[in-house]
Amino acid sequence: MIQMAEGLYGGVLVFVLAMFVGFEIITKVPPTLYTPLMSGTNAISGIVLIGALVVAGTDSGTIGAVVGFGAVVLATVNVAGGFLVTDRMLRMFKKGRNQP
Repeated sequence: MIQMAEGLYGGVLVFVLAMFVGFEIITKVPPTLYTPLMSGTNAISGIVLIGALVVAGTDSGTIGAVVGFGAVVLATVNVAGGFLVTDRMLRMFKKGRNQP
């Protein structure tokens, strides 16, 4: 039980540090690089979706299945929304017709 708590604390620590580092990096990005940044984020979200599918598919009990399913749903929404935003941003740069 103590080893599990240590692993949980370590995971939370890494998550919090990653949030701070990610925030600092994202705030330094100039507006002209938003579209490439969004495309890269979509690729990372796709990897997260694959990981969520693996977690949801393992036999880890009811709680693991519920958390895995929630992760799959949220990652899918993130990927789909990211592609829609990227597509809209790219249409802004096209000459001629900018309407959908």
